[in-house]
Amino acid sequence: MGKSISRIISEFAIGLKYEDLPENVINEVKRYLYDSIGCAYGAQKTKDVNIIRDLYLDIKGKQEATVIGFGDKLPAVNVTLINSLMIRALDFNDIYWKDDPSHPSDIIPAALAVGEMVGASMKDVIVAIVLAYEFEQRICLFAKPGVRERKWHHATLTQFVSPIVAGKLLGLTVDEMVNAIGINGSHNHTIGCPTAGKLTMMKNTVDPMAVQSGVFAAMMAQKGFSGTEKVFEGKEGFMDAFIGWNAKEEKLNPTEMKGRDGVSKWSWDVDALIGNLGKNYKILECGMKAFPTEALTHTHISCALNVMINNNLDYEDIEEIKVTAFAQAYDILFDPAKYKPESRETADHSLPYCLAAAIVDKKITTESFSDEKLKDPRIFEVINKIKGEPSIEFEKMFPAKQPSKVVIKTKDGKEYSEYMEYPKGDPREPMTMEDLDNKFSGLANNWPSNEKQKEVKETILIVKIFLLKILWVN
Repeated sequence: MGKSISRIISEFAIGLKYEDLPENVINEVKRYLYDSIGCAYGAQKTKDVNIIRDLYLDIKGKQEATVIGFGDKLPAVNVTLINSLMIRALDFNDIYWKDDPSHPSDIIPAALAVGEMVGASMKDVIVAIVLAYEFEQRICLFAKPGVRERKWHHATLTQFVSPIVAGKLLGLTVDEMVNAIGINGSHNHTIGCPTAGKLTMMKNTVDPMAVQSGVFAAMMAQKGFSGTEKVFEGKEGFMDAFIGWNAKEEKLNPTEMKGRDGVSKWSWDVDALIGNLGKNYKILECGMKAFPTEALTHTHISCALNVMINNNLDYEDIEEIKVTAFAQAYDILFDPAKYKPESRETADHSLPYCLAAAIVDKKITTESFSDEKLKDPRIFEVINKIKGEPSIEFEKMFPAKQPSKVVIKTKDGKEYSEYMEYPKGDPREPMTMEDLDNKFSGLANNWPSNEKQKEVKETILIVKIFLLKILWVN
């Protein structure tokens, strides 16, 4: 293959400058940063965030970086995990879903923590965030089919990207960056169970852990620690271990295998990962979330809300709800554990629960997953009326589209149907700044103050000073 995949990535990452970035790309970074900080503010009271924060407050250490919202000063590696979990905890941050899903904003805290530690400018931080989105989204196109189809979690992908982001701000050389990717890419392969069946706090934490270890890997490489250069294409490397690659000859070896959704030929698209770097930027193809739920629920929720609101229906009117989904959505969102969710993590990945909550309240917010709501008898009355079915036709449309059809039958015998192909927040129907302002203020909920919220937004949009100086609350 000539140069290794890691070296090609590293050379591009080291060479990328702020001046290379188109204005629309810089603007998108600001929008995703604004959205992500709002998500972090909204997670300040979640149990999982506070467990991790308390652990690191007990450990203490060098005051290198700031915990968003709280103002704690801790080692950058530890702050990365806390801040990444804060952004991820409510399942309200961004989404990119092609052959694999990902939440590129999970990696933003690597740029923020390392940037603060080294005193980087916001322009440097923006370049690092562009790299996070660029390679996280490219690697979602790499495995054919994706690693989720192969029963692995997308943190398996993030492990290769987070050291690039941290290494860029640490000023690593190309050789050091190659080592950082090789270090982190050797030990963060994450099995799919955190997002299967009954979910736990690990659902939102495995990806932040891969981000945290990427920061540590970059620091190791800076000190001279070596890592596997051919971590992607080499013998027993990522591609060899995950099937569909001939490592000896370094060429494709499509192999018929059985995955979650049936038998298919497993292979790789190397060009999708490293081809035409710098020609276009993937951040422009990412999406935002209008609901704090698993991304594949969004078209279904919107369909149900449209039926309920446009026809002035009440949950007590309903006899039956039929939901048609593509196979991947059906497999993830309709397994038996999703009909009796006992935690926020399971509930926001349960399409029956999300639909029932939306139908009862005619809205979905972060409060839809409170302990009180998880015991609401009205929601579970509706859940028992929901039936799902997978569609081969819809599956062929994914991932270009996320089709959903919801049919609600009322007790008087009438039927109301709604069909949708992609949700609000998709690049084809992007969130407006007004949408983002409303989402941010709803998540912040006066924490921090309205004045501080305004300062955060203005600082992000004008790139005036280093952001972390204003993210904490007095």
